[in-house]
Amino acid sequence: QVQLVESGGGLVQAGGSLRLSCAASGSIFRVNVMAWYRQAPGKQRELVATITMGGSTNYADSAKGRFTISRDNAKNTIFLQMNSLKPEDTAVYYCNADLLTTSWNLGHYWGQGTQVTVSS
Repeated sequence: QVQLVESGGGLVQAGGSLRLSCAASGSIFRVNVMAWYRQAPGKQRELVATITMGGSTNYADSAKGRFTISRDNAKNTIFLQMNSLKPEDTAVYYCNADLLTTSWNLGHYWGQGTQVTVSS
């Protein structure tokens, strides 16, 4: 059993900041790539940022220069520091992990999501 639990969402004014966290737990042997996605109402889920076990990062154009993804490998946890937030950043943010379980199953796992609302 593997769980991804996000936290840190909330309501913030435009120009403000939020820090999201996602902790992976359970029968995990190794976590490979972790990522943040988001889904706004009426829109498809989109990739925000990814980070490898080695710390290499990749960002969507909308996130570059404003968001920073980081991870704590010892705790199987990732973070998303979001600065200069805009109303168009309003969405449910989901954590995602590609990981190998202790049963040697390679899987793609999702968290339950955390709501981020940016008011204008």
